[in-house]
Amino acid sequence: MWRQRSHLRSASVAANKERRLKQRHLGRSGLIVSRLALGTMTWGGDTDEDDAAAQLIAFREAGGTLVDTADVYAGGASEQVLGRLLTEVVPRDEVLVATKAYGETGPGPMGRGTSRGHLLSALDASLARLQTDHVDLWQLHAWDPVTPWEEAMAALDTAVSSGRARYVGVSNYCGWQLAATATHQRSWPGRAPLVSDQVEYSLLQRGIEREVVPAAMATGVGLLPWSPLGRGVLTGKYRNGPPADSRGASAHFSGFVEPYLDDRARWVVDAVLTAADGLGVSPVAVALAWVRDRPGVVAPIVGARTAAQLQASLAAEHVELPPAIRGALDDVSAIDHAYPETMPRWSSDDLED
Repeated sequence: MWRQRSHLRSASVAANKERRLKQRHLGRSGLIVSRLALGTMTWGGDTDEDDAAAQLIAFREAGGTLVDTADVYAGGASEQVLGRLLTEVVPRDEVLVATKAYGETGPGPMGRGTSRGHLLSALDASLARLQTDHVDLWQLHAWDPVTPWEEAMAALDTAVSSGRARYVGVSNYCGWQLAATATHQRSWPGRAPLVSDQVEYSLLQRGIEREVVPAAMATGVGLLPWSPLGRGVLTGKYRNGPPADSRGASAHFSGFVEPYLDDRARWVVDAVLTAADGLGVSPVAVALAWVRDRPGVVAPIVGARTAAQLQASLAAEHVELPPAIRGALDDVSAIDHAYPETMPRWSSDDLED
């Protein structure tokens, strides 16, 4: 069991020292996080506690700090596993804990959404499962079209002012939603500013570049890309169909992976594999390095079922893509932009005549 393997924590510090993760500010804030974050969506489900412990040890020894979970992951088991590991394996003060609230965690209409009642109750329940008195980053998991967004923002303010959350952010917000809420929070002293938007972003999903990226950069919000490996497809393991032990072959995840198994995705994956072969690195390293260094990005969130999979992601830390390869990947994965994103940018020179 993982309790008997906690000695692993210090066994490879020297070996990992040369590839320790660099740190970045999260948005326009004082919160400094590792430029790769550890996702825990499978913890307590597909990933057992022993493997979760090995992942957390490897991540921390590589210089990782930001660990992301949510109250709905594995029905709350993800938070419970993380809470136990931060009590027994890695000290709580060495990790920045991020969690999320919005999804259904109780019966009736008040059991989900961003009402003040649900959010603050969900936060208290998360803190109990995590065995901590505060989280470092508390995020709204999705936009709620029913609850007034000012009410949701007020709940974020309460979380920060009460000490239950140090910083706050959102997840899966589109451009106008992010711009409206971030501006609202910065428009009056005492409100808790948004520091992050957690969104899907990879070579296979670049939709946020149309509106979300510009909104985030204009409002000082850092981007935390989820599924930076294109739901696993950018690893190349799906080129000949879903492997038997993959998410794409499982009943509850096949629909999640299937949208990225089309012809366009195959072209992108082929380009990633060619780049990886030319650089002598893994496809995982190429895909992560590409998204890690995009404008506005702070820390891609990598999820792994095993410690071995996580090590492949950690190995991407010192991979820097040459401009020619980055340009080729940009081209093969490019998305369409049209009005109003393509409106001409006027300068003072245009007014001289």
